[in-house]
Amino acid sequence: MKMRNTPATVVALVPMRHNSERVPGKNYRPFAGCPLYHQIISNLLACQLITEVVIDTDSRKIMEDASKHFPQVRLIERPEHLRAGTIPMNDVLLYDVTQAESVYYLQTHSTNPLLCTETISKAIEAFLYSGDHDSLFGVTRLQTRLYDAQGNAINHDPDILLRTQDLPSVYEENSTLYIFSRETLEACKNRIGKRPIMFEVNRDEAIDIDEESDFLFAEFLFKRRHKTETNQLEIYGIDNGSINATSINQLYG
Repeated sequence: MKMRNTPATVVALVPMRHNSERVPGKNYRPFAGCPLYHQIISNLLACQLITEVVIDTDSRKIMEDASKHFPQVRLIERPEHLRAGTIPMNDVLLYDVTQAESVYYLQTHSTNPLLCTETISKAIEAFLYSGDHDSLFGVTRLQTRLYDAQGNAINHDPDILLRTQDLPSVYEENSTLYIFSRETLEACKNRIGKRPIMFEVNRDEAIDIDEESDFLFAEFLFKRRHKTETNQLEIYGIDNGSINATSINQLYG
């Protein structure tokens, strides 16, 4: 598959408001030992396909903390007229793309702390090799019996009881990531263009913190993931930063 002809610069945009209605201060609330937003910023910085990481925020607390812990990240102070919680995200992005020049943009959220660098890289590669698609957005596959508000079956025939794994898949936009160009965003006034790719993200990585229960569950999964990784390192003799070729081959080979 041929890559796009345009040289690929990709700027990652991470919008964060200081205030949060349902989970107060969630963007900077301690999560597994550090502010929540540190997780996604660290994973974006680890992605070799991303040219620059940009935080858009109205929070002095986040700006001061990010300056200290992520000096390589560019900070955009959100203008007053874009700070209300009712402002559509597309309006915020329309401003951000005028402040950080790039061929393409990847937007994600601090509330997706389980989104891995590997998945981010695969999404960028999928878009760059996608031909004539103008955007990409993350989705979660659903294979369950769905109904509309009137009780009408959406994706199945109630008279034929198929196993859920045999049902046709439907997809939920999960807000994990979006990739687009400035041209697409400005033409459509939307981060999703007219010819998007739906990029499937596994259910655990797609957890979005919107409620208190989401925060607690995401933190539990995050700690379990890292405990598993630590145990693997110990099993294969990687301890206290001592890594040798045999250990690496056992772990990844």
